[in-house]
Amino acid sequence: MFLVVPDPAHGLVAAPQSPDDLTPDIREALTVQGFTWDSNIEAYTRQTGHGPDDVDHTADALRAWGHYVFSSCRPLPKR
Repeated sequence: MFLVVPDPAHGLVAAPQSPDDLTPDIREALTVQGFTWDSNIEAYTRQTGHGPDDVDHTADALRAWGHYVFSSCRPLPKR
């Protein structure tokens, strides 16, 4: 399972629920889309392209690989 959201500090974020979600194919697919792993937040991030279409494209790609995805086109509020 992944969370895909824009974040003011990190750009577009694709966060796996667990390390088991990060198969070699998923790592490669996200890297091809310009994402890099950020170990501080344990998620893939991309500074460019974090609008609604980008969120949908990334979420759809992860779903095509068989993952459940929660996504939001607006940044999640800090609690």
